[in-house]
Amino acid sequence: MFLFRTVKFRSSSFLTTYKMCSHFSFSKNKTFINGKWVSAKDGKEFPVYNPADGSIVANVPDCTVSELNEAIEGSYDAFKTWKNTTAKERSAILRRLFDLQMKYKDDLARILTLEAGKSLAESVGEISYGASFFEWFSEEARRIYGDIVPSPVKSRQMFFYKQPVGVAGIITPWNFPNAMITRKVGAALAAGCTCVIKPAEDTPLSALAIAQLAEEAKVPPGVINVVTSSRNNTPAIGKGMCEHLKVATISFTGSTAVGKLLLEHSAPFVKRVSLELGGNAPFIVFNSANVSKAVAGAMASKFRNSGQTCVCTNRILVQEDVYDEFCKELTKVMQNQLVVGNGMDSNVTVGPLINENAVKKVNSHVEDALQKGAKLILGGKPHSTGKTFFEPTLLTDIKQNMLICKEETFGPVAGVMKFKSEEEAIEIANSTRSGLAGYFYSEDVSQIWRVAQALEVGMDLIKLNSRIYLNPKGFHVTLR
Repeated sequence: MFLFRTVKFRSSSFLTTYKMCSHFSFSKNKTFINGKWVSAKDGKEFPVYNPADGSIVANVPDCTVSELNEAIEGSYDAFKTWKNTTAKERSAILRRLFDLQMKYKDDLARILTLEAGKSLAESVGEISYGASFFEWFSEEARRIYGDIVPSPVKSRQMFFYKQPVGVAGIITPWNFPNAMITRKVGAALAAGCTCVIKPAEDTPLSALAIAQLAEEAKVPPGVINVVTSSRNNTPAIGKGMCEHLKVATISFTGSTAVGKLLLEHSAPFVKRVSLELGGNAPFIVFNSANVSKAVAGAMASKFRNSGQTCVCTNRILVQEDVYDEFCKELTKVMQNQLVVGNGMDSNVTVGPLINENAVKKVNSHVEDALQKGAKLILGGKPHSTGKTFFEPTLLTDIKQNMLICKEETFGPVAGVMKFKSEEEAIEIANSTRSGLAGYFYSEDVSQIWRVAQALEVGMDLIKLNSRIYLNPKGFHVTLR
């Protein structure tokens, strides 16, 4: 991804919950810059809301470009020494971060659920997933090898070695507030880069919790910085990060619209930019597929985090011979497995959406589909639990002219479309400018090879004989 060269919250509901994990704490109303917990210079703060009930979980500093510049300068100074640490030293620090994240797994998961709304079980899963990046890069840090290349000239020797580029500006989304940071920070630290992290304004607490882990892991001051800001200040922070001459690379996960802006801001400085943007993932079920396994896959890829993931299934395409069977079984499984409610409740599988605007978008997609001829099987409206909840919804007879096919829905709505031929499915799947991920189920080996190569997505998830294979474009699927 990166190139080389005692918290006390104001919400009484949170205080009640937080007693269960009181042995993990981070400073109240502070952000983390140059190894210190600090307030915004003007003293301003902004609230972090629990999407399940609208209560204020905490208030955090509303930083401006002034605090950003301070973090960048400190990170640049730290880079001067951090880049000279040995691979073994960086590996040891990353391993400590992994160990600490796993030690406080349950605590971190509760914090995540309170600010992001996802079910506690999913939050625990994200913390483990996020920790795995620290573990992975702790091992990869020691494998940053150079090369010796045969020279075309006898009197010369050609050798190549890798160097960290400098300060990494990291901008992360709200839907995976832990894992999206650890994935980027782990890579940066392993390479010898330092970091300035701008977490999403909806979910800054998980970023601050990672900063606390960094402090406990003895990460040198300035190597990891967190700059929190409200929605109003976020555009200036992003622009300032892209335009600062001491930021060497930008890594962003989020919407396509924001990604384009960051690329535009970075272009005059010819800055290295890594973007993971919006998706519109197809989920294809061929006649040869095992329908029960396909339904299980659709449940996992569609309703994870209430449908709020960038690789979430957005269009379910089912071949005509198994269409009715698939829809019938999916209906049954949705009714039996999906429980809506506060993510802190142990039996809940579908939590709230991140805010009321998200509910409005999901509702508009459903209404548009129904107006254009879709059939409503389940759900279809905001949930009675609260303003940020939406009923798990199943729509059939979906058509390409519907918003649900053109845009990311980002909610618990499954839309199923019927197709006749393999060629038609591929054409529909590729009829979007967003190609982050794609899924398909088949037990026809020849078809698997054809479709894997034909899908224009960043990665394919293929189910074959009960095994799952991830196929990043440019590599090959390994059949075993």
